[in-house]
Amino acid sequence: MNKKSCLNCGRSVSDEFCAHCGQKADTARITPHSLVKNDILGSIWHVEAKFFRTLKNISFRPGETAMDYISGKRIRYNNFISLLLILFGFNVLGYHFYEKFSPAEVLSDDVLNMKNFFSKYSKTILFVIIPMLAINAYFLFKRINLNIAEHFIIGTVSLLGILILFLLDDIVSLIGLWKPVLRIFDLIDKIIFGLSILFPAITYWNAFKKSYSKPGLLWRVLVLYVLMGVESTVISLILYTIF
Repeated sequence: MNKKSCLNCGRSVSDEFCAHCGQKADTARITPHSLVKNDILGSIWHVEAKFFRTLKNISFRPGETAMDYISGKRIRYNNFISLLLILFGFNVLGYHFYEKFSPAEVLSDDVLNMKNFFSKYSKTILFVIIPMLAINAYFLFKRINLNIAEHFIIGTVSLLGILILFLLDDIVSLIGLWKPVLRIFDLIDKIIFGLSILFPAITYWNAFKKSYSKPGLLWRVLVLYVLMGVESTVISLILYTIF
């Protein structure tokens, strides 16, 4: 087998990639054709394909996706923390457009107060939910032998799913401003909201369904929801009082 030197680090290369720095062995001079095909179109397709594949897997197999990531299958997914921040930004943007195009009668004082509350404390709420899920799940699902950081990943996937549904809800709400489809999109809006509440349960069920019996998994998920409900209420009341 012919060996050649890596153009990046100078080490000897005998495979498709350099074993030292990871650069492709067939790196050649940049031409107009290679610039368009590999650097521009290739990079855009790679980023978009990976991004949408991650969103699809989180939406339809959240627990398995989290367990894949924990087990080391990570190259196929976007970084979950980065994705969390991206989706959070999209949600803020989506609500901004909803607020901009909504008639004044739709945006009641209660809606505006809630919007201001979540705008001010959204980051706090965002980054408190994940540790709460992780700590509660760590004690409820001890048999799985995951550490607290690994439960943090599952909690992150749960929140990612909720943000995906919230973003979809923003789109549905915007379309629902058109009066001829108001009723049907109002129903869709309620369904999406219900799914967002259930999404953590779906995530943990999907992740641990092979490790627990159905009754055993069911009572653990129910207890998780009770704990999360109590803790979230306390935190929200504290923040709302301060606000």
